[in-house]
Amino acid sequence: MLSGYSFRPRGWAFAAAAAACAAFILLGNWQARRAEEKRALAAALEKRHVSLRGTFLPQYTVLLDNKIRNQRAGYEVVTPLRVDGESVLVLRGWVAAGSSRDVLPEVKTPPGAVTVEGISLERLPRVLILQKNSTGKVRQSLDIGEFAAQSGLPLRPFFLEQHSPIDDGLLRDWPAPDTGVTMHESYSLQWYSFAVATVALFVALSFRRVAPR
Repeated sequence: MLSGYSFRPRGWAFAAAAAACAAFILLGNWQARRAEEKRALAAALEKRHVSLRGTFLPQYTVLLDNKIRNQRAGYEVVTPLRVDGESVLVLRGWVAAGSSRDVLPEVKTPPGAVTVEGISLERLPRVLILQKNSTGKVRQSLDIGEFAAQSGLPLRPFFLEQHSPIDDGLLRDWPAPDTGVTMHESYSLQWYSFAVATVALFVALSFRRVAPR
């Protein structure tokens, strides 16, 4: 006990502090569970390794616009790979844009059968659509079902993000997927800190001066 003070908590203050502390702990636990779920998701993504052998169909190549690498504008190249009568859309890599947007970069595509290894993706990362362009060689996004209807190609229901090297001059420096683990861990720590601060504030405000006798 501090000299001249005694610990005399008020009932309403205790109830309010207990409720707030419990709420903060529950929120911290929820964020911790979300972080664990995202870690499990990241582990699952690492296991979705795919290896396919087939032939590229360069006439169906699509360039995804507004892709930045090393502060340079460019395109991500998507080309169907024919495998056993079906095709898979392969996210092959990045190519720099030219000095004029009217002239598209040349993309080297290896002929004949090739083996492509990488990670399967159910969909491409969501992007801000500045202009609707769901047809043509240059697009801002690509939907598997829509492209299958346009091209007439039977497509498997996933993209293949290529990681294996092929002599095509494309950059395959893919950004790591942001699963949000760090964000949830930060929020969890923040809520737990609020709980600790609530207890400390309650204790500090519960000490009251004792009148001298």
